[in-house]
Amino acid sequence: MRHTARSDLLVGLGVAGLGLLTAWQALVIPPTPVYAEVSAALIPWLVAALLLALGTGLCASALRGGWSHGLEDMQDPPPVNWRSLGLLAAGLVVQVALIDWLGFVIASTILYVLVCAAFGSRHPLRDLLIGAVVTLLAYLAFSRLLGVNIGAGVLEGIL
Repeated sequence: MRHTARSDLLVGLGVAGLGLLTAWQALVIPPTPVYAEVSAALIPWLVAALLLALGTGLCASALRGGWSHGLEDMQDPPPVNWRSLGLLAAGLVVQVALIDWLGFVIASTILYVLVCAAFGSRHPLRDLLIGAVVTLLAYLAFSRLLGVNIGAGVLEGIL
């Protein structure tokens, strides 16, 4: 087994290990009568299943020769895109700073726009509209379907 294939196998085992850790933690989430229709452990179980599937796939690929063999041929890595990293960091800082005051929908929409800009989008109005729709749907799903209050902020009376 090549050195890169061994490294790939370790990454796959690490991801599968995270899946097992997530499943173990999902087991200790106590059932409550508030979540009669959907258990609070549903999302952790889904994440655990996805991590286990991804880890298994990475391990299988590593055993067939590895998946990162093309990376070792790179002479010089590309330069760091500091603008993109700065926009991503700004999005996270804005999200954390504003979520209590403005609420989930507005803070997450701003985060969405900044992440889109970090990935090279040149359509901020479109990104704003898509982000608003996606975060509003997520908010409504949590608040109406699951009964979990994730904070509406300044939109409390409207939503």
